[in-house]
Amino acid sequence: MTAIMGPSPYIYVCTRLRVRKAKLIPREEYLRMLNMSLPEITRVIQELEYKREIDELSHAFSGINLIEVALSWNLAKNYQNVITIAPGGLKEMTESYLRRWDIQNVLTILRGISQGMARGKIKEVLVPAGELDRTFLDRLLAEDSMDRIVEALKGWRLYPVLKKLYTRAAESGSFAELENELYKKFYAEIISDAKTVKGGKSLLEYILLEIDIRNIQNLIRIRQQKAGGDVRGFMIPGSTLTEEEFQRLSLITEGEEFVRELRQKIRNKALLTMLDDLRKEEGSTSLHAHEIALTRLQLKTVELMAKLHPFSIWSILAYLDLKKFEIFNLRAITRGKEANLPVERIKGYLVM
Repeated sequence: MTAIMGPSPYIYVCTRLRVRKAKLIPREEYLRMLNMSLPEITRVIQELEYKREIDELSHAFSGINLIEVALSWNLAKNYQNVITIAPGGLKEMTESYLRRWDIQNVLTILRGISQGMARGKIKEVLVPAGELDRTFLDRLLAEDSMDRIVEALKGWRLYPVLKKLYTRAAESGSFAELENELYKKFYAEIISDAKTVKGGKSLLEYILLEIDIRNIQNLIRIRQQKAGGDVRGFMIPGSTLTEEEFQRLSLITEGEEFVRELRQKIRNKALLTMLDDLRKEEGSTSLHAHEIALTRLQLKTVELMAKLHPFSIWSILAYLDLKKFEIFNLRAITRGKEANLPVERIKGYLVM
């Protein structure tokens, strides 16, 4: 761990991030917000670390739109700050991990424009935390067509995948295949990076867990939607599962058998426990509930590893993911309140 730049830089950055992590919103505060009105929640958010962004953006946005943009800007600012303070190999691994946001931002722009959304509304939910910064994303939004946006992305590392599948996605109006292939390429690259950078073993361990979870989520979705046919293309390579096993599991209709077969392939103990819970609830719990449960498991795992290895990439990963879900939760609460959703329904969307 200390072979990259010695112990002091690791201790410094990891200690700073543990302090930041301790300031994230606790479960009790989310539960309190659920019983507030939207104006009250907005005041609470302003009293937190989002005040600066809200003040800066208040001249251009108001209401829920102001909160949306302020949350996105704050998240991007925090992520870029982590990159700035991280030393050597930690910096490289953090940059690799955050490149996923480039995929999300590009797809958000393409989907939004294909659906006729106003460019300003699209901008509200972009998080410029990867290699494609805010200035570049603004340039993309200024282009007058999706074709020109794709053309402007020629220098992007994932452009070959985008170029290959964009036309089909635009013509069909479905970006699912493009999204899946972009993430496949992202995971292939980060696995390669983790194997070559010093100290990358922990990052690789986490990424492989993440791939397993993503593939299980895809299997649950495929089975509940009764997609059938050849679904191997939906599997992210690098998983514990092979393509053949993924295909076979997708065709199992009985819940007990599905979980039993899946348990024989998975090695992560926490994930095995989660699968036992899934077996008990199969058929009685929504797809969304299963996905949230798997996400919570992922967060619990990274938090545990950060405690066991406090001066390593685990501390950075824990902060990055917990901060992301703080934004996710605040958005879920504010959007839910704006839509007058029942408290219990909003609560079901929270990752806490």
